[in-house]
Amino acid sequence: MGETLPRVPGGVPVRTLRVKMVLLGSSGVGKSSLAVRFSKDQFRDSSPTVGCAYLTRVLYLEDITLRFEIWDTAGQEKYHSVTPLYYRGAHAALVVYDICKKETFVRAQVWLRELEKQYIPGSTVVWLIGNKEDLSQNREVSLQEGQNLAQEKGLSFTETSALSGDRVNELLLAVAHGVYESVGEQEDGLSEWHEMPLVDPRHRKSFNPFASCCRVGP
Repeated sequence: MGETLPRVPGGVPVRTLRVKMVLLGSSGVGKSSLAVRFSKDQFRDSSPTVGCAYLTRVLYLEDITLRFEIWDTAGQEKYHSVTPLYYRGAHAALVVYDICKKETFVRAQVWLRELEKQYIPGSTVVWLIGNKEDLSQNREVSLQEGQNLAQEKGLSFTETSALSGDRVNELLLAVAHGVYESVGEQEDGLSEWHEMPLVDPRHRKSFNPFASCCRVGP
């Protein structure tokens, strides 16, 4: 049985739209920890991501359900050439840096330039994120520097802490509204997501063990 869809007062099922969100930035800035916060509201200190990791999160807005497909990309230089394969077609892109490491802020500007080559303004909601705000006593990047870069590039900006969860849920909700309002209103902006029906393996004639091989996430 698929999960029951939330319904609006008139009894009509709320549509579920797919949102592809990608996290970009240097290794060690906390992208994986932010992704886990987004998905499970937990903190997990993890080892560097190899290639790309995938998580999901469902958010309910007033009259729509958004299913976030969260792609956490590897920040190591050796994976840089394949990263565009993951963020191409993203509806939301979060460029993350560590406020305690100036070089990650410089590197974030490289990611932004790369991203500008791939997305069409209005089709992708882009945020600049200063992570590890809980370690602000060790900061090397001021709040003003982050704000100035975001303003220069026309991006939204916030500082977060994946460790404490500070401003993480607020960020995801803001991204959700931004995506739905800017991308969701466009023709073919967001595709609808449907729960895949379970197939009884006893029905050999109709059962194909490879039918869902390319499906990821819950």
